[in-house]
Amino acid sequence: MTVVIRRALAAEAPDLAAIAALTFPLACPPSTTAEAIREFIDTHLSAAAFARYLVDPSRMLFVADDAGRLLGYTMLVAGEPADPDVAAAITARPTIELSKCYAHPDAHGTGLAGELVAASVAEARAAGAAGVWLGVNQENARANRFYEKQGFALVGEKHFLVGDELHDDFVRELVL
Repeated sequence: MTVVIRRALAAEAPDLAAIAALTFPLACPPSTTAEAIREFIDTHLSAAAFARYLVDPSRMLFVADDAGRLLGYTMLVAGEPADPDVAAAITARPTIELSKCYAHPDAHGTGLAGELVAASVAEARAAGAAGVWLGVNQENARANRFYEKQGFALVGEKHFLVGDELHDDFVRELVL
């Protein structure tokens, strides 16, 4: 693989939606219904949603590009967290959320996700952030191990809505 980590392009909204539809269900607990997952994808991970994200000045999207094939992506969201549980848990301000971090199953175990996170953290630092935070499902042991290895400490808990299902997430923070 010759993968380049770069900023996502506006024309890639459909490709981002396709990889999101493939990878988001992998991060959900087994008890999550297919209907809830589908509703979340349709609402938050559609091509139209990514088109909005790509022009939003508070968001930065990065892709792992393997000769034109997207193998993963991240999304940073700048600004104070709206969720009061997150705002109370994190310590570093200004902060940026690592809102999305997904790698294609073909790239699992290759170090690609770590490269995406490193590029995103470097961009957050360059943008003046003192910390980066994220939410990760409490039942997603693989993701929690990954984020811990990347330096994200467990600092709190929050809820996350998938369709009409309320999930419990850990809040993790990396102080820069």
